[in-house]
Amino acid sequence: MKALYRLALGLTIAMSAMAIAQERPYFVTYSHEMEEPGNLEIESFNVIGKPPGGNLFLGSTLEFEYGVKAYWTSEFYLDGQSTQNDSTIFTGFRWENRFRPLLREHIVNPVLYIEYENTSADKALREVVGHDGAADLLTPHGEARPDVERELELKLILGTNWHGWNFSENFISEKNLSGEPWEFGYAWAVSRPLGLAASSHPCNFCREKFQAGVEMYGGLGDVSSLTLHDTSHYIGPTVNWTAPGGVTLSFSPQFGINDYSVPHLYRFGVSYEIDQFLSRLRKGQP
Repeated sequence: MKALYRLALGLTIAMSAMAIAQERPYFVTYSHEMEEPGNLEIESFNVIGKPPGGNLFLGSTLEFEYGVKAYWTSEFYLDGQSTQNDSTIFTGFRWENRFRPLLREHIVNPVLYIEYENTSADKALREVVGHDGAADLLTPHGEARPDVERELELKLILGTNWHGWNFSENFISEKNLSGEPWEFGYAWAVSRPLGLAASSHPCNFCREKFQAGVEMYGGLGDVSSLTLHDTSHYIGPTVNWTAPGGVTLSFSPQFGINDYSVPHLYRFGVSYEIDQFLSRLRKGQP
């Protein structure tokens, strides 16, 4: 697993000079907020877990998120994973697009999400659908890699901002293009900055530099049986910190709440934003 750990650490160090706006501290749930047009955000999200009877694993996603228009954000993912006593592998890619039909802020703000996935032996756990569970993470890489999953994923994202709080709810539907039935899942989260007013003097650990909240997600069965039975579910606190130099660091210990789940997941991430990326490239600016 050392190679993937070094990659995550290297991303944190090498890009620490870039600037970023404060992010919601969510790992699975999407809020309704979009990327600013012209901005490029680079994110590394990681999860560590150990399924019962299996080996410790690290799943990682490297994300490139670009604000195409005020109503349209596009994102490209590269996924990889490393499993103890097995190997470190590249597991595939994803391409997502989010569209916000109502640009003004409302009580409830909808966003439409569509994603194409091409993955195999993936352990990034960016969502849980259908009857996904801990047993799916036990298959050795040699057996899992030939089974390439080409999938279409749709989400309805709902978000509300109220007195500094953010409430986000996602309904997830996913279809394996090989002909398997539609599968469903959910995610929700709530968070708030620890301080709403900016400090009158520069500081690294001011309350407004931190956001904290709770996130929960899980599977809802498939089109033939919309159910909570034999599905995995996770919940946990989540926090992020906008560090000096504009780096945002995120962390969340998450707990499986039934026997179908991995007992504990530990998520951590780092993200950066480059303002007006294409304009900078044309002008030759760093």
